Formats: sequence, C-alpha cells, structure tokens
Amino acid sequence: MTVSWIKHRFAGGVLALDAANTVVLRGHPGKTFDRFEDIGEIARFADAASVFRAEELGGRTLTARNSRQIAGQVLAIREATDGLFRAAVATGEMTAEDISGFLTACAAGLHGKREQIGQPGRPFGDPATPIAFEAALAVSALSLLASDSLARMRICPNCNWLFLDKSRNSSRLWCDMAVCGNRRKASRHYHRKVAAKGVEETREAGNA
Repeated sequence: MTVSWIKHRFAGGVLALDAANTVVLRGHPGKTFDRFEDIGEIARFADAASVFRAEELGGRTLTARNSRQIAGQVLAIREATDGLFRAAVATGEMTAEDISGFLTACAAGLHGKREQIGQPGRPFGDPATPIAFEAALAVSALSLLASDSLARMRICPNCNWLFLDKSRNSSRLWCDMAVCGNRRKASRHYHRKVAAKGVEETREAGNA
C-alpha cells in the first residue's frame, strides 16, 4: 500500500529523524512496521521531504532516482541514527561502537558524491541544483551531533518517535500535539470514565 507522506510524518524536526521514524512503534513487538518495506517509498519520501524539510535543506531539492540502488545506504543511515540517538536520549550516553557505526553509515552516504556541501549558512549546498537523498540524509544526521540538538532530543511517549524539541522553553512532550498529544488526552479521558463507571457500579452493588 502506498504511504501518504503527510506533514505529520515529518514531525521529527529534521530529515534524519523523520527517516528514523519511518519505522513505526519501534520496540513494540507485534505492532511495529516499516514504511520503507516497499523500497519504492524511499523516493516518494524524498519528494515529500523536499517540501516539508525545505527550510532545513535551504530550498535544495532531494533526488532519489533509484530507490533500490540507494536503499542499503539509506537504511544503514536510518538505523544507525535511530540506534545512536535513541540510546543517547534514554541513557544520556553514547558508546564508541555506536558512534563508529553511525559515522561509517554517514560516510557511505557521502562517498563518491560531487555535491558541494557544508558552506556557512548552507550546509546542504547550492539550492539551485538537486542533492542526492542519501547524501542529504547523512548531512542531516551528522548535524544532530551538535550539543544543542542532543539536549533537545526527545522520544514521544505515544508513538516512540524521536524528535527535536524546538520549543522556547524545551517543554514539548509529544512529537505532534495535534496527533499524539490528542490521542493520549483522549485515552486518559476514556480510562478515567471507565474507572469512574467501575467505582459507581461497585458502590451501587454495595448498596443493593
């Protein structure tokens, strides 16, 4: 089934976390699923990311002409990014092995590319030309090593996605308040009603 790459799918805050979040409900056996299971979705994700991540990319368009050819690099960066930063959020630490694997995956995404990247104010290079998706993914992932990004990284308690808390006072709890925040509120309201009904039924039974 073709994925609808709507705005909510880009709640991670940066391209690399959006890609990491294409595995939904990580750590929930029986519930987790991979939106890149169909390799063709990589190109469709890149097309949507060119729109939803335009500010981060400096207006540079992503290109993923051959999803099958780049899939190995894209998935390696995705998994290394999730593994490194999920552990960092949970434990406050990074292991040398995780960092090594992360850097290796990012290097592979950049290897052989001729794009000019890393200019001051334009980390993704000249917006006049497209950039290979795997290269842009590597640049985005490497940017997460900045101390400010690490301090603002969170795991959504509803969907388990990684996201950057860009709120002024760093108090954001959900990846997307309109989706996960509302779902949690609705869930709590439902369980409160169920609990209240149970108490009332118990009281009535005691008075019978």
